[in-house]
Amino acid sequence: MIGQALNACLDRFLGRGDASVTVPPMDGALKPNNLLDEAQSVVMLTEPDNLLVHDGALICSSGAELLRIDPVTRQSEVLQRFDGLVTAMATSGQELLAVATGSGKIRCIGGAAERVLGKAGEQPLACVTAMAFLDPDTLLVCIGSDENPIAAWQRDLLIGGRSGSLWRFDIATGVAKKIAGNLAYPNGIFVEPGARHAVVSESWGKRLLRIDLNNGRSEAVLDDLPGYPSRICPSSRGGAWLTVFAPRSQLIEFVLRERKYRNAMMAEVPAELWIAPALRSGISFQEPMQGGALKQMGILKPWAPTRSYGLVVELDHQFEALRSLHSRAAGRRHGITSAVEMGGALWLSSKGGDEVLKCDVAAVQP
Repeated sequence: MIGQALNACLDRFLGRGDASVTVPPMDGALKPNNLLDEAQSVVMLTEPDNLLVHDGALICSSGAELLRIDPVTRQSEVLQRFDGLVTAMATSGQELLAVATGSGKIRCIGGAAERVLGKAGEQPLACVTAMAFLDPDTLLVCIGSDENPIAAWQRDLLIGGRSGSLWRFDIATGVAKKIAGNLAYPNGIFVEPGARHAVVSESWGKRLLRIDLNNGRSEAVLDDLPGYPSRICPSSRGGAWLTVFAPRSQLIEFVLRERKYRNAMMAEVPAELWIAPALRSGISFQEPMQGGALKQMGILKPWAPTRSYGLVVELDHQFEALRSLHSRAAGRRHGITSAVEMGGALWLSSKGGDEVLKCDVAAVQP
């Protein structure tokens, strides 16, 4: 323990290790492009979030509403309104649809009767970020934070939150078992073939963790991402699509290492103007900037820093990046929080751009 403390002090003095403010570059399979800005617009919704294919239909959440989107007519219809913000969804395929809301409940809709899950042990379900069915009777649930509600995700990052957890629920009895804790905001989950392991996106850790569902042991399968990962969905080519809802920057990395400054900022500055990642940006001239002006003679600089970004990455079965789709600083299709494949197309929710998008999967192959 003493050695770890000394190493931490030395890293901070030298600016290395965890005290480094470097951000990995986007190159190789993550080389920036404009594919998200060139994607088809399907429907405009207020902060669309969770996308799923349930019982053959494309469904999406927007606020407290659950909607069905017709892929042909591109029209949406409200299926159900809930008593709070829909924060996460999961489908068993055809029968059960699990919907978590900000009111602290998970509703399992379908089958003989609706089942409601209200607590994970003694812990309220106030910050459910992602879910996945392990089998028709078992639901895996990611709780992002015990300290902050889901709307305060920026605060959870700025305080160094590590109070997230992964749980297993027996749907019939409502009994919950904790699989793993001390997670830095788990925000997406993907069950691997065989159902022995799940890969969880740890947003504040900027990595993907493979977690053994029997003993909770974990290992990183993808580390040091250039942004904050969100939900994961299967790819038709045997891997997965990973959404990244906001970019990292040297300015944010620096602020994360200055506790007194962060506390003063959170106490004195409106939350929308914090030096923190965002789902959308460029709305107010008061927004924090890095390295001076963004534009010169009305033209956005090629190196302009951005608080928000649009990014989705396809991973192979070993979680190595194959290709990516981007919406850069000048784009507005930012804050990609969910993806799903259906009918040879990739459907994406741009929560920051208030839009559901459609990309031809074949068109984005390298």
